[in-house]
Amino acid sequence: QVQLVESGGGLVQAGDSLRLSCAVSGRTFSTYAMGWFRQAAGKEREFVLSISRSGGFTYYADSVKGRFTASRDNARNTVYLQMNSLKPEDTAVYYCAAAVRAAITDYRQAEYWGKGTLVTVSS
Repeated sequence: QVQLVESGGGLVQAGDSLRLSCAVSGRTFSTYAMGWFRQAAGKEREFVLSISRSGGFTYYADSVKGRFTASRDNARNTVYLQMNSLKPEDTAVYYCAAAVRAAITDYRQAEYWGKGTLVTVSS
């Protein structure tokens, strides 16, 4: 079974940066497209960004363009979410997801999910 474990969340102040990691089990990581989603208290889960299986392109939600970037390290079976210029409205539980496909463009395409890591941004 594929297992995803997020880490790196915590409490930061507005304007700070934070990097989240998602470690993926198995030896077929390079076949997975990866996505990041978030869910704030009382809100629906929303798409943040996704990175293609090859790592060659990334899709961004409008709310994070210019602030968030993603990368992947196939040798470490890990994807990263670099978050800069954090805002209080970024406060949420962040989830990573994986699918054996070229890219994830919709949550329904995700096959595996992590349990999430909490990011809290104070003003």
